[in-house]
Parts: sequence; C-alpha cells; structure tokens
Amino acid sequence: MDTATSQETGRISYRDAVLDDVPALVPLVESAYRGDASRGGWTTEADLLQGQRTDPEGVTEVITAPGSRLLVVERDGELVACCQLEHRGEAAYFGMFAVRPELQGAGLGKQIIAEAERRVRELWDVREMHMTVISVREELIAWYERRGYRRTGRTTPFPYGDERFGLPQRDDLEFELLIKPLN
Repeated sequence: MDTATSQETGRISYRDAVLDDVPALVPLVESAYRGDASRGGWTTEADLLQGQRTDPEGVTEVITAPGSRLLVVERDGELVACCQLEHRGEAAYFGMFAVRPELQGAGLGKQIIAEAERRVRELWDVREMHMTVISVREELIAWYERRGYRRTGRTTPFPYGDERFGLPQRDDLEFELLIKPLN
C-alpha cells in the first residue's frame, strides 16, 4: 500500500479494491454524481441524469476484469475516493472517478489523478491516459484540461434506454474522449 501525507487531507493511502469493498464503493460513486448528496460537491450530474451511476455488478466487473483495477483511496483509513484504471494497448483508461462530495475542491482529486497517471506508466508502460466525459460537462472538462487533458472532438453516443447508466434529463448527451500524453 502506498501512502502520502498532506496537511489538507491527512494520511492518504492507495490500494487496489477487493470484492469486499464493493458495498462501500457503490454508494461512494453514487454520492459523487447522483442525487441530493452529490450536490454537496461540484462533480454532480444530478441535473443531467437521474437514477443510478453504477451498481454492485458494475463495480465488481471493474475489480475483476483482466487488465483493470479499481484504485481505492483512503484518508486515515477511511474510504474517500476511487478511480478505475484499465489497460487498453498503448493507453490506459481512467474512469469511475469519485471523491466524496464534502472533500471536493480541496486538491484531493489533483493528487489522485497524478497518482493514477504515475501508476499506469509504471504498471503498463503506457504513453497516454484516455477518459470519456459527458460533453456538456464544461466545468469538469475544464478541470481535466488544467491537468493536461485535451479534448479530441471524438464522441460516442450516450446509452439512452440503458438504465444502468442513469435516466437522462436531456436529449443531447454524448461522451467526448479526452487524452493526455504521459511522459
């Protein structure tokens, strides 16, 4: 387990999720994106999507899939964040990024994404990190751009009709690919 200390955040540790973490990870991800709890942070999708963001099966799949891991972030032993890292050839995919809403905006996300980038370079010797973001999430995309990600203009349709991804409140949702070269 890797650890780092920051005055603002306490003792931060990183580890790969295990199946016993699933019951705690699902509500963490939900709280960062959906429902009233998500409004306590700035990453909420509550005005764009209702319903679920993930479920136990989706989290289990990320944990158990070959070439995939779910990085658990704990502060002083308490679950505070997570992110998905997946090996995709010359690139890694970054997804399912969730920070507890009350901890958002204090720099923890910057720390986590930097650690994720470091890990994928070390684990898989990849040259790029990829992610997809709902294209109308301008504030979130701007945050990633400040971390070195760039918009590609390449989009994929939102899976309308598949309630596993939520219930869209708009008809113009799509995912845009963001890429960051990793040196």
